[in-house]
Amino acid sequence: MVTRRAVVTGASSGIGAATVRGLRARGWDVIGVARRADRLQVLVDETGASAVSCDLTDPDAVAALIASIDEAGPVHALVQVAGGARGTDRVEDGDTEDWQWMYDVNVLATQRIVAGLLPLLRGGAATDGHADMVFVTSTAAQGAYPGGAGYNAAKAAESMLVHALRQELNGEPIRVVEVAPGLVHTEEFTLNRLGGDRVAADSVYAGVEEPLLAEDVADVIGYALDAPRRVNLDLITMRPVAQSAQHLLARGPLLVRGGED
Repeated sequence: MVTRRAVVTGASSGIGAATVRGLRARGWDVIGVARRADRLQVLVDETGASAVSCDLTDPDAVAALIASIDEAGPVHALVQVAGGARGTDRVEDGDTEDWQWMYDVNVLATQRIVAGLLPLLRGGAATDGHADMVFVTSTAAQGAYPGGAGYNAAKAAESMLVHALRQELNGEPIRVVEVAPGLVHTEEFTLNRLGGDRVAADSVYAGVEEPLLAEDVADVIGYALDAPRRVNLDLITMRPVAQSAQHLLARGPLLVRGGED
């Protein structure tokens, strides 16, 4: 059996860190990638993964990252988690710097890491049968909401990149998977989006019975990667039971209607 090796971006926290832990538990070799070297070192010590500190918005840094990964051996999977949101402004009040940042980290960084790693993934596929690319987008790519236009637009653009890439790779043994989570309770995503306002961030999840956790998304990613290579999960949309649509979120206990007390 070949030990498969995955590159996981956004590995310093949240879904990315959970994915590193999950794939290591499944027997994968993992390279975690993120900007914060101190956070990565904690993950390395915990899981036995390796790690490289890199800002995916910096072309020179990404070129160095690809070179270091290439030196370390074959690559069989990319899990692109890195991204983020800033602000909840209406379109008319939008901060163009925030919108630019969201496009840079969600779309251009994704294109950059794909272009750099694809030759290595092709090498892994040629040697070991197949390779995979998994992209964590968002249900924000599937439906707009007031105050979300900048993030909606960036994640929709990333999603379209994924759809086009899958078609461009048709005929090659490389699977392209998109995982689009809804409400996920992580330690940083909403806090960062709301400029560090802890009270506002906590209110997003207040009263929601069992929002998704980062580990839930990591489990789905692990399943997609370990599924038989004939199976490509084009798009997986996952939400907590309390969120039946992007705009429809139940707060309070989940109760059966019409049942006896």
